[in-house]
Amino acid sequence: MNDHRPGSPPAIGRLSADGLLLDAEPRLAELNRRAGGAPGQPVAVPQIAALVRLVQRLNIALSRSIVAADGEDDIALSVRAEPDELGIRLEVGGWQAGAPWEAEPLSRREADFLRADADWLWTTDAALHLTQVSDHAGPRFGFDPQAVLGQPITRLFVLNDDGDGGFPILSALAAQAWFDGQEAAIRGTAHRVRLSAVPRIDAQGQFAGFDGAAHSLRDGPAAAAAVEEASTDLPDGFSRRIGRALRDPLGRIIANADSMSAQTEGPLRDDYVAYAADIASAGRHLLGLVDDLEDLSAIERADFEVTVEELDLADVARRAAGLLAVRAAQGDVRIDRPSFDDSLPASGEFRRVLQILVNLIGNAVRYSPPGGTVWIRMERDGDDAAVIVADQGKGIAVADQERIFAKFGRVDPTEAGGSGLGLYIARRLARAMHGDLLVDSAPGQGARFVLLLPGRF
Repeated sequence: MNDHRPGSPPAIGRLSADGLLLDAEPRLAELNRRAGGAPGQPVAVPQIAALVRLVQRLNIALSRSIVAADGEDDIALSVRAEPDELGIRLEVGGWQAGAPWEAEPLSRREADFLRADADWLWTTDAALHLTQVSDHAGPRFGFDPQAVLGQPITRLFVLNDDGDGGFPILSALAAQAWFDGQEAAIRGTAHRVRLSAVPRIDAQGQFAGFDGAAHSLRDGPAAAAAVEEASTDLPDGFSRRIGRALRDPLGRIIANADSMSAQTEGPLRDDYVAYAADIASAGRHLLGLVDDLEDLSAIERADFEVTVEELDLADVARRAAGLLAVRAAQGDVRIDRPSFDDSLPASGEFRRVLQILVNLIGNAVRYSPPGGTVWIRMERDGDDAAVIVADQGKGIAVADQERIFAKFGRVDPTEAGGSGLGLYIARRLARAMHGDLLVDSAPGQGARFVLLLPGRF
């Protein structure tokens, strides 16, 4: 175990203007060496290196509290980096040994999910007395949020049983666990809500109450129409705003993580390289979700149209296969693409057809076993041109074949995969181009997806 004694003076280090370590006091030099660095190289502790790069870019002094791995230990450090006449001066203090980092407690992550789309929020103490209610809930739902504070939760809500005489909130109280699906009426009003909550735990590990959410419930045809509208339309411009807000920071995260993974700024420990690769992969997944949301918003607009142009389906299929060649090679999957002599004229929008085929071939690669093959074949089907993408995966049961084309449809939500939007978007695009997207599969026999477009024969 490394010696981390708090209270000693900060360790000073000097870096050149381009971020190379010139010299460092022993404590900092040893930490850097154990992380895989050396004088004349960039700082090897990733969190310090990231701060140095930020100071280089902004040319101002910055301070951060970080937790860095040091062998089997984690160590809390306070780091200050500032430009000077030699380059950058580092001052590293704290040196407080700490327990290894642990994931955020499950209840807190569940709280984020349960509360993310809530109409309003509430909190109780361990005796189920309300300690906080969202101020904006009162005018909309017909009660005074301040008047119910300190009162039992039943002073605000008339709780409904679950049909079997049980109450989810009381079961959760007994188990000190999270709950969802507790229906209730707001006392003295016509409003009905669904309650969900996660337990709060105090510093001594004792149950301290619930952090809760309220979701408005509606009845009758108006409610069904509202649900249908919510399920098919995103607010106008929402996805574009999300795209603008997320695309640039996600791009920077991916670029920096790729740079760390490739060790372009100096050697890193193997586990740091693996972490960086995971970060880059997660960033790409999120960027793909942003793309899907933007496409979803576009195709569900009443005025959505595609451009009809002449194209060669075989050429588009070859291009899509080329875009996925690296991913296929990494998974030891071979893509049997159309030859350069193949041609199949059709009508559609080139970029949308390419998008559909990238999705189909990407799915086929993902679900193919190592050593497997993905086949891409061209056929004529009456007046239509057809591209067939077939794989050697586990197949899709007949009962699940329509579900995979539903919005957010996943046969197995626990299985690694995309957002559940790809095939929904692909079929909507195919039909917008007066074609269709079909599947033919059986468990254990792989899957065949067929993209049909109007032919030009």
